[in-house]
Amino acid sequence: MSQPAPITLYALSTCIHCKHTKEFLDRCGVTYDCIFVDKLTGDERKAMVEHIKTINPKLSFPTILINGEAIIGFKEKEIEEALRNL
Repeated sequence: MSQPAPITLYALSTCIHCKHTKEFLDRCGVTYDCIFVDKLTGDERKAMVEHIKTINPKLSFPTILINGEAIIGFKEKEIEEALRNL
């Protein structure tokens, strides 16, 4: 059984910072899960919002989890450092 990606990007499909973060992760060549929260509906969306609030109480986007470490916003240097520590 394969392990889940150690990187998860919680994003909004309309957010330019989320788009830049996704493009940056793609350029880095890493495998990651991307969840567009605004494309979820009903209970799935409510559950995801509650989950993200446990990581980022302000519920701002993008929220990136890299190996359990949360990075809030598109912060290239922090993301690069976290990727080096994988």
